[in-house]
Amino acid sequence: MSATLTQRLRPEWIDYNGHLSEAYYVLIFGFATDALMDRVGLDAAYRERSGCSLYTVEAHVRYLHEVAADAEVEVRTRVISPDADRSDRPGVRKARICHEMRVGEALVATEELMALHVDQALGRAVPLPEEIAANLAALAEPAPDYAGRAVG
Repeated sequence: MSATLTQRLRPEWIDYNGHLSEAYYVLIFGFATDALMDRVGLDAAYRERSGCSLYTVEAHVRYLHEVAADAEVEVRTRVISPDADRSDRPGVRKARICHEMRVGEALVATEELMALHVDQALGRAVPLPEEIAANLAALAEPAPDYAGRAVG
């Protein structure tokens, strides 16, 4: 796994059934994406300097097991090959990321997402700086078996 985030659940994240509410799985996965961004050079200083950031454009969450109110979760993140665009648009503009949330060794949820590197002033995807694209590529791993599945 390329990055790991540990998060203690907060009381306000617990639903009326006494478990982690579905929206907060996504919040925690978002924190894991932020941690990955910091690791590869897409941190706050980069965003301020460049006006660019990663935008999630698609996500697929699987809720596999309930997470109790007193849990501490660990999110393991893997980069699935950052993709270069077509030959008429050189450069890496998107990254596929998979998060796996665990309580102990038990896998409780996954999230697969597609993110684009967006220039906020232009309002469109632009190539990542070569160094950041290389940092992402260095973390690339094969896709897990659940990646690419549709809701069925």
